[in-house]
Amino acid sequence: MENKYIEEQRYLKAKKKVKEVKGFYVHLIVYLLNTPLIITVNLLTSPQFHWFWFSVLGWGVAIGIHGFVTFGDRLFGKDWEDRKIKELMGKKE
Repeated sequence: MENKYIEEQRYLKAKKKVKEVKGFYVHLIVYLLNTPLIITVNLLTSPQFHWFWFSVLGWGVAIGIHGFVTFGDRLFGKDWEDRKIKELMGKKE
């Protein structure tokens, strides 16, 4: 009974993670498809002032934050902590 509960929790956690990753990739694709459009509109309407930089860089920062939130646990999550502890315990000081 308990094993079934644990498996269900693992499944729900994995399903949530897949949804987060999918959301990030959708966000990234929308950014990549809209950036040329934003640049084109800017250059056609007011080529003397390149305002597209504000949008492209701001949105790029948002993509970076979204990516860190989505994949940051791979960098500094529980697995990383466990590996680092084992590494430090293996060192002789």
